Parts: sequence; structure tokens; C-alpha cells
Amino acid sequence: MSKTNENKLVPKFRFPEFKNQGEWEAKELNKLGKLVNGLTYSPDDVREEGLLVLRSSNIQNGEIVLEDNVYVRPDVKGANLAEPNDILICVRNGSKALIGKNAIIPQGMPLCTHGAFMTVFRSNIPKFVFQLFQTNSFAKKVAGDLGATINSINGSNFLKYEFLIPKIPDEQNKIAACLTSLDMVITAERKKLDALREHKKGLLQNLFPQEGETVPKVRFKEFEDSGEWEVKELNELGFLINGLTYSPEDVRDNGLLVLRSSNIQDGIIDLKDCVYVKEDIKGANLIETKDILVCVRNGSKNLIGKNAIIPDDIPFATHGAFMTVFRANNPDFVYQLFQTDYYDKQVKADLGATINSINGRNFIKYEFPIPKNPKEQQKIASALSSIDELIIAQGQKLEALQLHKKGLLQGLFPNLNEVTE
Repeated sequence: MSKTNENKLVPKFRFPEFKNQGEWEAKELNKLGKLVNGLTYSPDDVREEGLLVLRSSNIQNGEIVLEDNVYVRPDVKGANLAEPNDILICVRNGSKALIGKNAIIPQGMPLCTHGAFMTVFRSNIPKFVFQLFQTNSFAKKVAGDLGATINSINGSNFLKYEFLIPKIPDEQNKIAACLTSLDMVITAERKKLDALREHKKGLLQNLFPQEGETVPKVRFKEFEDSGEWEVKELNELGFLINGLTYSPEDVRDNGLLVLRSSNIQDGIIDLKDCVYVKEDIKGANLIETKDILVCVRNGSKNLIGKNAIIPDDIPFATHGAFMTVFRANNPDFVYQLFQTDYYDKQVKADLGATINSINGRNFIKYEFPIPKNPKEQQKIASALSSIDELIIAQGQKLEALQLHKKGLLQGLFPNLNEVTE
């Protein structure tokens, strides 16, 4: 790929064989394909099997996944059958973040249609158009269409979205093939990450006793004769440290880092979205390496209870009032306890139907089975931590590939607004 003149209607990067093929042309989506409306169905139409109805939950990470499926009777009226290479798009949802997400229908799908909150874009150049739908330009058009309050894309507006397109089909195909091959690599690496996470889940189930059991299914050889495990409350394994309440006036561009729920991503501390307060603020309890940061209050129940262990290289930091820190005598082992079903069940029971916070006095009474021998605790922690390291490394590899794809999208597609302003 070679760099081109950025002032023309051409991408920043262009394959050498197309360098002298002239500028791209602006086209509306209605010139590239058509929309296929979704199916409105009633609960009476739903069946255990039959015609699959694709919904927003069937799009995950830009791919079609056949989980959480809904089927309707095959003879339901108004169903437009999906075809391979159709692009499935979410056009209406309670969550604005999901509107516009899309995936291309692969070969080998079962007989299916799509729901009324979805649409299908059917194009003669589907793989190229799908990559258009992954660009920042597409995301901005969707966001502009939604405005402040509307939670749906209007089909007639959608068809008027305008993009720059190479005039030569071979260039379209080359771009699509390049990005599709990278998508395949990303998918393969994501599957590796999922497999590692499933392996970790299986280890947790086997290395800790299940409900009603006093020893785990799998035990390291040297501890097979070490007797039954004992049940202990968390207050016997460490103590809680309250978070900092601060005001907007305390916030600074730099200073004392305040860790919040957004700083926990996939079980590790992430410092991309940081808030700082003045260093001499009152009431701040400083974070230490191996502290376990836990979200105890949040507008989303799904985030409550999520946790991460503080790494060695953490900067000068405290934690916010919606968080807590558990400081344990054996932090590596306790952190793994917080990844078990025991922990999840007690968090969910604590929250109940309406409460969106964990009470600290309840939290330190959570009960867990513990091996009596500290060496067995450490052996378990070491085994699981080694898997965590593999998961983190694989996650970083996947993130690097996704950033590479993002960079390619920005380089291989010109932004119509930028070149015409």
C-alpha cells in the first residue's frame, strides 16, 4: 500500500495497482443495495423450533452467533428470508449503544428471517459494504441520525447515508479481501481467548469444592491426604477499605488517581479512563499492590461485584466511593475465590430484586470453602494465576489486532466530510 494525496477524494493508503485510477465517487447507500424489513410477530407465533428470527443478541463482536435463539412457526406471514451475505443491522433498541451494530450473514445458516427491530441491507458488493459499516464515518452517521432522544434509525434516512466508493470493482474487492482476511485472524484469536476463559472456568469448578462438598473434585497430589476444607467468612481472610467521596472541585488534570468501575476491564486494571484529584484530599485511603478492587455500587447491576487485583506498577492511587478494596492476608488466593460461583451467588443474593449496591457488613460475611493448609491455597492460586497471565496476553494480542483493523479502516477509506470541508 502507498500513501496518497490526502486532499483528494482518495484514501490515505491505496494499493499500488490502483494508485493512478483516479478519485473515488460519492454514493448513497440506495445506489449500493436495498433494505429488507424485519418481521413483526406475536408470542403466539413463537415455537421451540421452526423459522429462526435473528435479533440484536445474535450479533456479537461483528459476527452472527446462534445463541439465545427465537423461533417462529415456518408459515408466519411477513417473513423475509435471509440470504448469505446479507448484512444484518440493529435499527431499534432500548440501548443506543447497540443501534447500528451489524454482521454479515454467513453461508450455511439455518432457515432464518430477522425481527422488526432489525433490518437487512442486501447489496451486490456485500463484503465491501460490510467494511464500510465498520468505519468511523458510518458510526458518525448513525449517531447523527439518532440525535439526543431517538432510539431508532429511519430506513429512508439510512438509505441516504453517503460514502466515498472506488469506481473500479477490482479495488472494492481488494479492500474487502484485505479487511476480511484480517477479520478471520481476529475471529481465530478471539476463539483462542474464549477457549482460555472456558478452561479457567473449568479449573475453578474443579479446584474448588462444589456446593455440598467438602473437598474439590481435583486436588494436587501432595494435598490429597490433607483432609476436608473448612468454611470461613471473608472477615477471617482480610478487611475492607472504604472508598473516597470527592466533589468536582477536587478533580485535577493529574495528581492522585481515583480508581472507579471503568478501571476494571475483563478482570484487570485498565488505566485508559482515569480521574485524578488533588493529592492532599482528605479521606483518601491509598491503594497497595495486591489489594482487590471491587465495584460495590453502580447503576448497572451487571457491574456490581466485578473485581481486579492491583498490579505492581500501579501509580499513586486511591478508589472512589462506589468501590471498595479487600486487603487480604493471601490476596492471590482470595482473588481467585472472587472468580468462583460461590462469590457470584452471594453477590446476586445480596443485591436482591431492586438494590444496586453491596452492603459492606454483608460482604465481609460471605462464606467460602478454604483449604486448611496455606501451601495448598498458594498452589491453587499459582495454577490459576498462570492461566490468568495467558488470558491477559491473549487479550492484549486481540486488542492489538483490533487496533490494527481500526487503523486500516481509517487509512483505506476516505471520510467524505473531511475531504469536502
